[in-house]
Amino acid sequence: MDEQQEAIIAKVKQHKIDFIDLMFSDLYGHSKSVTISPRELPDSLEVGKWFDGSSIEGFTRIHESDMLLIPDPSTFIELPWLRDGRKAARIICDIFEPGRILFEGAPRSVLRRVLKRAEEQGWIYNTGPELEFFLFGSKDNPSFSDRAGYFDFSPQDFATEIRAVIASALEGLGVRVEMSHHECAPSQHEIDIEYGPALRSADNILVSKQAIKTVASSKDLHATFMPKPKFGIAGSGMHVHQSFFNKDGVNLFHDKEDNYHLSEIAYQFMAGQLKYVREMAAILNPTINSYKRLVRGFEAPVYVCWAQRNRSALIRVPRYSKGREKATRLELRCPDPSCNPYLAFAVMLAAGLQGITEKLKPPKPVEEDVYEFDDSKLARFYIKTLPSDLGEALGEFEKSKFMKETLGSHVFTKYLELKKAEWKTFQRSITDWELERYMDL
Repeated sequence: MDEQQEAIIAKVKQHKIDFIDLMFSDLYGHSKSVTISPRELPDSLEVGKWFDGSSIEGFTRIHESDMLLIPDPSTFIELPWLRDGRKAARIICDIFEPGRILFEGAPRSVLRRVLKRAEEQGWIYNTGPELEFFLFGSKDNPSFSDRAGYFDFSPQDFATEIRAVIASALEGLGVRVEMSHHECAPSQHEIDIEYGPALRSADNILVSKQAIKTVASSKDLHATFMPKPKFGIAGSGMHVHQSFFNKDGVNLFHDKEDNYHLSEIAYQFMAGQLKYVREMAAILNPTINSYKRLVRGFEAPVYVCWAQRNRSALIRVPRYSKGREKATRLELRCPDPSCNPYLAFAVMLAAGLQGITEKLKPPKPVEEDVYEFDDSKLARFYIKTLPSDLGEALGEFEKSKFMKETLGSHVFTKYLELKKAEWKTFQRSITDWELERYMDL
């Protein structure tokens, strides 16, 4: 047993922790966990904990169900709230098959595999997600919990207070919050998570969603990461800032001589994401509801282009400030908070790496409001659009050799199977809108 594992065992004993959650993600990005007692912790840290993988969506078949949870000691944290009056902690796990073989079907394994490709080049892939969500009165009655707007603030305002509680809880979980604020729509909020290595960022998203829901529930509210929960107002996105650093802390996306202060690698990375984004859409925007957000008029990106000032563009280059070379980055604006963060970061990175491998060049930036372009102007600028619904996205995904190679055959096949079933069920469902519109026929 190494020093880090021994330190965790000592902390559990010293702080009198009664429960330890071994946490992981299924293919959808939903949090899963098993809870162990402190007496089980040494064995779990050293050899892992067996569980039934056939019961987890998208994992294994029943005749090959035995799987092993191996805790990642770097993710250990004491939870900032009590459980039945007692203390609990959490560790995020990697998943292995018998023989201690890393399970290729686990989302965290997919991201680890793609990250390794970047690391072999000496590149550290950093991400900074902006997590948007709504806080409603309840799940069954999604009434607004506030009427504030973008950046509204008042020390006595409930929205300001609840964000402070959420930010405090996240900090207690080891998730550093760079900024929090009210978003455009009533009851809509944003938490910007610390910029850092992608694996840690993905872990932080998983933990943050759980924490936000827990805090909301304690205040008799329902937190939702549904991309478009109400008609006629802004939807929730998860813009992701991204760049490459080397081991010496130098930002490899920065070039002081370039007009946009972007290096050749940054442009190639961007071009790769622009080229493959339609094939990635089923991962970045994985639900039927995701495409209700991706419509004109609400600053949600619809068109495949890039810019600096233009927030209707798919990729934005935040403006450079002198002496802030480390802040040079690309902001991908289409992902939404319903995505699995491990799979999302994996395909985003893979697309960027492919752009570098192919030495791609992005088209010219489009600083005009693309929502105002007619079809002829879109064609003149060679601007494509994102898929209009999940069915179209799955069509792009299914025929993509790039996606199959990135995700691996297991995840690609299982994910496609699950999402096709979801789309098929939706197509056969009768919605309230249909009943309201057609019942009198």
